Amino acid sequence: MEPSNLPGPDIRLARLARVAGLPATWPPTHDFLHRLAEGTGLRTHDLLLVADLPVPATAWLFDGTAGASSSLVSHALDLTDSGRRELRTRARSMTAPEGTLAPWQPRPYEQYPPGFGSLLLRMLALRNLNWSGTAKVMCLMSGVCKAATTIGAVGRGTKPLDAEMLDGFAATLGTPVAVLAELTGVRPSAAPRDPGPEVVATASLIWEVRHLTWDQEAELSAYAQELAGS
Repeated sequence: MEPSNLPGPDIRLARLARVAGLPATWPPTHDFLHRLAEGTGLRTHDLLLVADLPVPATAWLFDGTAGASSSLVSHALDLTDSGRRELRTRARSMTAPEGTLAPWQPRPYEQYPPGFGSLLLRMLALRNLNWSGTAKVMCLMSGVCKAATTIGAVGRGTKPLDAEMLDGFAATLGTPVAVLAELTGVRPSAAPRDPGPEVVATASLIWEVRHLTWDQEAELSAYAQELAGS
């Protein structure tokens, strides 16, 4: 296993503040985290993980059988900009029926040692993406196609982050490669594959559907297919 190279939370936030062009603030205020989210493309909840601060319990409520499917992501990527906006609007209007979501319970193999790999996988867990879901979505969104076990190995620290994986995680999270490179200290490739607008919009959709049920996500995928054919 790779030894952890994870610096303290204040240093991690300072790195992100640097890439966002903001003065570092510790401890972070709500306003600072909001501006940092705008400047990096990450979510405020992602930044709470970076800062080792509590994430609201409601953020971890999911339908364990759901999560952004290959079908939904594939359809979203194929839509026009207006189609993707309409799809995200539909997703935001949907609410899971009462009692259908449950707190996320990490499986034993999802108990990670400290490290940037585990930090990134916990960000994806906030999106209701497990190893398999991440592998499928990452392949569609970035062209970085890895086995689910490889994704898990990054979280466990048995496979180090490299430039290729950095491209894949950046696309899946909808953030520029430079943001993750600055955070993790991993040198990006000479020509990093920054997410295009269709990928960033699809990453936003993944965030919107994280608290939906399997049935709702299937309904949304069917709606995306309708939009593609209209």
